[in-house]
Amino acid sequence: MTPSSSRVLFVCACLCLLTFGIVLTTLGSVLPSVMERFGIDKASGGALLLLMTFGILVGALVFGPVVDHRGYKSILLGAIALIIIGLEGVAFAPSLGWLRVAVFLIGFGGGIINGGANALVSDISGEERGPRLNLLGVFFGVGAMGVPFLIALFTNRFSHAALIGGVGALVIVPLVVVAAASFPPPKQDQGFPLADAGRLLRDPVMLLMGLMLFLESGVEITVGGWTSTFVTEELAVAERSALILLSLYWAGMMLARLAIGTVLSKVLPFRILYTCLVIALAGAALLLTTRSVSLAAVGVFSLGVGFAAMFPTVLGFIGTRFTTLSGTAFSAAITMALLGGMLFPYSAGVLGERFGMRGSFLIVPAALVMLGVLLTVLSRALRAPRS
Repeated sequence: MTPSSSRVLFVCACLCLLTFGIVLTTLGSVLPSVMERFGIDKASGGALLLLMTFGILVGALVFGPVVDHRGYKSILLGAIALIIIGLEGVAFAPSLGWLRVAVFLIGFGGGIINGGANALVSDISGEERGPRLNLLGVFFGVGAMGVPFLIALFTNRFSHAALIGGVGALVIVPLVVVAAASFPPPKQDQGFPLADAGRLLRDPVMLLMGLMLFLESGVEITVGGWTSTFVTEELAVAERSALILLSLYWAGMMLARLAIGTVLSKVLPFRILYTCLVIALAGAALLLTTRSVSLAAVGVFSLGVGFAAMFPTVLGFIGTRFTTLSGTAFSAAITMALLGGMLFPYSAGVLGERFGMRGSFLIVPAALVMLGVLLTVLSRALRAPRS
């Protein structure tokens, strides 16, 4: 079989990242009801988010070397199948133990398809990888926004179990599309170059970008996982309204990535990144200081806009710098990112139990300030000639 066209493969990647958006937002959307259903506190709820992110981390570690050595198709198909099983498990888990297994499965499958989709688009996009990775991120936003929106829309008609089970059934669509497509051959089919991979992992610029993604992923998953709990407790918002506010976060991210991938595709990437950081800081300040639901909605939406550019743009830098081992490079970068995605939401849960959600969310602006400093260092490092 010859590989499908770049457009068909881009569609496959978009459906995979849409599925990852579903994975990343499902637990946060139903976390208050899960905590009530199983009688667990915020620290235990944070532990569930930690477990999901640990699964994503393991998937991220696995996908890169496998993709470079074996190709994309089989590992993407297996990951999507695990996500379907995991979503049905979250919907109908009879005990907390089974829920934990399901949460890990959707995380593991999500880690594989997140890295695989981004690496695939980087491989097929050439000089357009930056804008196309941002366009790819739009579909992450569609999946991430769609789950809380649908749950809020139909929560009075169906149980959360039925809704999540239905979402799991919808993931069959990307499974079928990926199964029908043909993918490029593996880059390292004669053996995996361990020495080159070792040099990649010791590259100071690679480590710098990994640290930036560590911070970015941490705040993204924290806000996505705890916003509904934040507005419920701090602003006395009903569950349905809290889910709508959460959907605004993902909508802001989706719309900003759409703009970056289309009308702003010719703007210098660092200018976009600095602008987005300022917007995110403003949104965080607004959310942390307001007692108004309307202003909180503006803050949540602004956070989504502000977070939009960092992850896909930095991945674009990585894809350009490490073309022959893109899968392994993306695997390393996303693994570093997900360490932040594990630490930050869990810390937010522990801090929220002790100081309240408003106090715990102070980690968001602190991380954004650090990202601004690191972004300046990265801009100088990328301009310097490689040794």
